[in-house]
Amino acid sequence: MSTRADVARRAWTKARKRLKRVLSPALYTAYERRVVADLERASVPRPIGVIVDGNRRWAREMGFEGVDGHRYGGEKLDDLMSWCEELGVDVVTIWLLSTDNLTNRAPKELAPLLQIIVDVVRRLSRPGTDRRVRVLGATNLLPAAMVDELTTAASATEGRAGMTVNIAVGYGGRQEIVDAVRGALRSAAEEGMSLREVGESIDLDDIAAHLYTRGQPDPDLIIRTSGEQRLSGFLLWQTANSEFYFSDVYWPDFRRVDFLRAVREYTHRHRRFGG
Repeated sequence: MSTRADVARRAWTKARKRLKRVLSPALYTAYERRVVADLERASVPRPIGVIVDGNRRWAREMGFEGVDGHRYGGEKLDDLMSWCEELGVDVVTIWLLSTDNLTNRAPKELAPLLQIIVDVVRRLSRPGTDRRVRVLGATNLLPAAMVDELTTAASATEGRAGMTVNIAVGYGGRQEIVDAVRGALRSAAEEGMSLREVGESIDLDDIAAHLYTRGQPDPDLIIRTSGEQRLSGFLLWQTANSEFYFSDVYWPDFRRVDFLRAVREYTHRHRRFGG
């Protein structure tokens, strides 16, 4: 049975589609310019995280197969790269596949999704771009052949000086923290420390030094599409002081103006950093 929220979301989606047919491209362009003008007077977020959600629901509403939604969503990442580079974003972390996805989805559904992710990483790593691509997550849970392809593509971007693009694949926030603690313990053991000494000395910096994102700044802003208002474990450690923006738009429909709205909303907030 559909909930009131489901009915409201469908009604809003239909209204947006009607609005897009009515409003001319010139009006959208004018509105985008207005939002950009607001941003030029403010400090934009430099590290950003994005949960690209709603691909399958978008596909169903459009009458497509679920895999088509993922494929279209993967191609949409090219637009996100351009938007981030326009604003001078330093680091963007994109969550494409969770550890739960790996265990809960049927192999028939998972196989094409894994190939789409490989294609995405290859495309984002292609020659001619200045981006540095990194793959984050528990890669031991992924097929070995896929890990080889991802590693090869990402390794080709080492030494580039542009924006860092983190692709979170087989990622879970709790698993990352567990892996970070294990890494900190291993490092302490290699230094000859006893378990008691480790327990007394280990601190936040020791754990942060073993996160998947070690050496990178924590995200200023997290954007999630599709109307879901939760992180689902995304960057649990790193988002302690992040700002969150939840968009009702499915990821394949997410436009530049939607991205700019999220950034503008961030610039209007007063960050308290836990205060």
